[in-house]
Amino acid sequence: QLQLVESGGGLVQSGGSLRLSCSSSVSRLNDFAIGWFRQAPGKEHEGVACISSSGDYIDYAGAVKGRFAISRDNAKNAVYLEMNDLKPEDTAVYSCAAALMCVNREDYYYGMDYWGKGTLVTVSS
Repeated sequence: QLQLVESGGGLVQSGGSLRLSCSSSVSRLNDFAIGWFRQAPGKEHEGVACISSSGDYIDYAGAVKGRFAISRDNAKNAVYLEMNDLKPEDTAVYSCAAALMCVNREDYYYGMDYWGKGTLVTVSS
């Protein structure tokens, strides 16, 4: 069972930056593609970005392309989501999830088998 833990959420002003981390203390992330997702109150669950196990394949949802960057450090068993130029509409609970590969269709990533509990990001205007 892969256990994922997100960290790095918080309150930031519009235009600011945050870096989220996804890690596992008991399992290796190296063998998994990792996706980031978010859900705002009253809104649908959204895909944000996905990175393959090797880091060779990266994909972003249109709403965050050019502002967010996903990366991984397999030596540290962690995946990161660097979020820049944050907007109030980025406010959401952000979760990471793991799968064998990134399967992207219409800005969502399917086939995730394991999920973290999420970390709250609040962007004030």
